[in-house]
Amino acid sequence: MPDQKERHVLSVLVENEPGVLSRVVGLFSGRGYNIHSLNVAPALEEGTSHMTITTFGDEPILEQITKQLHKLVPVIKVSEFKDVPSVERVMFVKVQAEGAMRGEILRTVDIFRCKVIDVSPTEMTIEATGDHEKLRAIISLLHRFGIKEIARTGSVVMRRSNKSE
Repeated sequence: MPDQKERHVLSVLVENEPGVLSRVVGLFSGRGYNIHSLNVAPALEEGTSHMTITTFGDEPILEQITKQLHKLVPVIKVSEFKDVPSVERVMFVKVQAEGAMRGEILRTVDIFRCKVIDVSPTEMTIEATGDHEKLRAIISLLHRFGIKEIARTGSVVMRRSNKSE
């Protein structure tokens, strides 16, 4: 993962038409920008899709990407999720879970508000949601139990609700 460049998560609302994904990806690749993760799914409004794109770069690169995305006809709206409280991604982690370790794993899962979604005599599969740093912290703590497998979605970002409303 690049360390000298900043991580950016973009939410892009597009018209759901053939070729729109190819056009957006082509914009990135044609300019030499890398897509770290990409998630596309239908949006609430019929005929639209929501893309979440994670990329790395400095502010001038992000500004260029955003301007170019706005020029694409099927793009309706582009938002960056920087310094915005949000839930960002989902991750499944399968850990070794035998004997006394089970209780400790359950306490760790509870602290991070995760869910145990599958259990066998020797393993537990945990579902975690949160921002990039939270998921990194969960992985760090679960390593001592023996992580057997990790599966992550690409970023799927949604602004957190305003608690004062």
